[in-house]
Amino acid sequence: MPELINTTTSNLNIKNIQLLTKKYQSPFWVYDANIIRNKIKLLKQFDIIRFAQKACSNTHILKLMKKNNLKVDAVSLGEIERALFAGFKKNSNEIIFTADLFDEETLSKIIEYNIPVNAGSLDMLKQLGSISSGHHVWLRINPKFGYGHSKKTNTGGENSKHGIWDPRLALPIIKKYKLKLIGLHMHIGSGVNYEHLKKVCHAMVESVVQINKKIKFISAGGGLPIPYKFDEKPININKYFTLWDEARKKISQFLNKPIQLEIEPGRFLVAESGILVSQVRTIKKMGNKNFVLVDAGFNDLMRPTMYGSYHHISILPKDNREIEVNKTIDTVIGGPLCESGDIFTQEEGGNIQTRKLPSIKIGDYLIFHDTGAYGASMSSNYNTRPLIQEILIENNTFKVIRKRQTIKELLSLEE
Repeated sequence: MPELINTTTSNLNIKNIQLLTKKYQSPFWVYDANIIRNKIKLLKQFDIIRFAQKACSNTHILKLMKKNNLKVDAVSLGEIERALFAGFKKNSNEIIFTADLFDEETLSKIIEYNIPVNAGSLDMLKQLGSISSGHHVWLRINPKFGYGHSKKTNTGGENSKHGIWDPRLALPIIKKYKLKLIGLHMHIGSGVNYEHLKKVCHAMVESVVQINKKIKFISAGGGLPIPYKFDEKPININKYFTLWDEARKKISQFLNKPIQLEIEPGRFLVAESGILVSQVRTIKKMGNKNFVLVDAGFNDLMRPTMYGSYHHISILPKDNREIEVNKTIDTVIGGPLCESGDIFTQEEGGNIQTRKLPSIKIGDYLIFHDTGAYGASMSSNYNTRPLIQEILIENNTFKVIRKRQTIKELLSLEE
């Protein structure tokens, strides 16, 4: 049988996926709840684990996080409402709203629900304070440098829109409106370079000293990577924690009070739990290139087109034949969209790449691995294609956690 899974998983196996392909129309998403729980356990050293739900915002996934004592980050009113629907409490720190601006409806609801705000701009503090004196706030600080696996995931430095450049300018606004400053947040981007991490930990300490306010929390942000390729090493969580813990201790000593250390992972918790199952519909030669086209497009999985991201691809033969893994063909994998960029094997900038894959037949299934983060949550209706279903596996039990959207449902918004 073909090699299918590149992680230590029990539920995303050939037998289960074969059952799902017989029961459900492709393409579809599958998640393994056990993998998520195991990833949560790896972060137990941190005082607070706050799930960045933008990575995978399905309410059933949020309920799983709540059940495992996580808190949640929301970056829109919709994500706030998702969190409340999943059981997270308003009038508490279970939900934090992180953004660089407010729209009027979101600001109104945040005040009504009394949700702490992680403010990325001075204007947010003014708008909040003018109508909600005493509101709990964090400052999201831009440390003036950044890092990321892509230019589009770099969240620090002068090319980033995120965060407050000079947090000292926030202090008179906080004082004027009697806002309650409870924490500082600093996140430089996706992916971890330990030298950059040392710099951001140092910048956090410097910011606390500079501001000199009796905060309760510091947040390391998210961006913890996962090994998308076989030759990539998993992040050293102990090393990551130790660097931040040392910063926390310095801050605690300076302020002469205990400080809670929060981490805000998204990808790290869910990426390896998910796969995208698609079916091969067309195979054709274009000059010297071999194209294999599947029924999933970048409207389903945006990351390769958006960032040039790599996802391991496995073959599940429809006829149960033995896959000859030692005989490979340079193959381009694309989707059904009327769009030249609808290619899953490309690098950042749009250059088409080939993948060495065994011989593929029409009707075979291609499995895109590690798609639990920024897969379904970034999906769209481009080309008027309905959103596909999401399925959660818990102890070999399948549960549809989002139904496949119908074209009728899609069109009903335009009646």
